[in-house]
Amino acid sequence: MNYFSEALFAAIQLIIHFDPEIYQIVFTSLKISFIACFFASFLGVLIGIILAIHNFIGKHFIQQLLNTLMAMPTVMIGLIFYGLFSRRGALGDWELLYTETAIIIGETFLITPIIINLTLVAVQSTDKRLLETLIMLGAKPYQKILPVLSECRFAIFAAITTGFGRAIGEVGAAMMLGGNIQGATRTMTTAIALETSKGDFERGLALGLLLLLIAFSVNVGLQFLKSNNI
Repeated sequence: MNYFSEALFAAIQLIIHFDPEIYQIVFTSLKISFIACFFASFLGVLIGIILAIHNFIGKHFIQQLLNTLMAMPTVMIGLIFYGLFSRRGALGDWELLYTETAIIIGETFLITPIIINLTLVAVQSTDKRLLETLIMLGAKPYQKILPVLSECRFAIFAAITTGFGRAIGEVGAAMMLGGNIQGATRTMTTAIALETSKGDFERGLALGLLLLLIAFSVNVGLQFLKSNNI
């Protein structure tokens, strides 16, 4: 217990004194996660709403596929894109491997199915009279999107928050695609794994505490939006 309390005190000191290396890692993680979440949200919300308001052959299969993709191991995403981005891969000429862009692409593909699925469930769980009213009013398919988006906005915000949480907590794909390069592609989770393996538990714990603080802040923001009916 003595060891942990001492490490916790040292970790808090690192945070309070704004250790430059730690905050540079935090900034990199936030930048990568926000960009990935932006693209995934744009695609995921739009596709989720479209899937929810349309009935077509193969819809059940797509839902099953989305459920499968939600449970896909993150290292599998990393493995697929590593193969594509490596020098001998189909996209090797782009020289994306071990860059922030590679991590962003990997995380976008990782969290898009999550946002699609949660948006789909949110729209399907809304009042059935909404879609019936829109149909009776003669709304075209694209005209249904904004009313549905407005009605389900809190559930969709929650879906985006879940996606962001998955992105910022990602380690497998980030390690494989980014290479955990100091000052370039080192994220909070990959740094925690590295520092702990090196025996620098205090630095790893400091990053872990900041990761929890970010997750808590995002959820507080979501509750604020909900409570103020924004």
